Amino acid sequence: MKDNEPDSCTDSAVPANGINSARKPGELVFTAFLCIASVYLLWEAYGIAGFEALSSPGAVPMATTAAMAISSVILLVRAIRLPRARAGVIAESVVPGVFVVFVLLLLAFSVLLKPLGFVPTAALFLVVAIKILGRRSWGFTIVVSLASLLVIWLVFRVGFTVLMPPGIVPEAEFIQFLRNVFGGGRS
Repeated sequence: MKDNEPDSCTDSAVPANGINSARKPGELVFTAFLCIASVYLLWEAYGIAGFEALSSPGAVPMATTAAMAISSVILLVRAIRLPRARAGVIAESVVPGVFVVFVLLLLAFSVLLKPLGFVPTAALFLVVAIKILGRRSWGFTIVVSLASLLVIWLVFRVGFTVLMPPGIVPEAEFIQFLRNVFGGGRS
């Protein structure tokens, strides 16, 4: 087979620039679902506090869901305009294997969060996720995972004082130790 001929095993509707020129199986339905879900979430975010001010509790959720809604409408219009692809399997196009793996990882995260707590559960999740997506050495994966977790923990638990499920890690004692060390022993 020559280099410029399409491979029958791959989608020939994807040119060299990476932009699809044909709609894959299930793409229109999935994009319509995303659009409806985004508009619904925007409505729910508006229900938090309306649009009173930029500092209101609903401002960030509204901005986020507005970006989602606008993006999904653009994607829906684009999907409607594309011609249908010749062939393809919906499972490969819409629900690839890595998607299924991450759904299972998120389910495991939600199940393990209460008994183990945030720190060990997030550490396990990050190690597995980065190993799957990065395909790098175990050393790299563990260093990046733990460094990311440390930054997340410092920002949310220490900086913003967000309470996270403690589980098996004695976070309160560690935070009190840090306060004693950096606060000069004050309680």
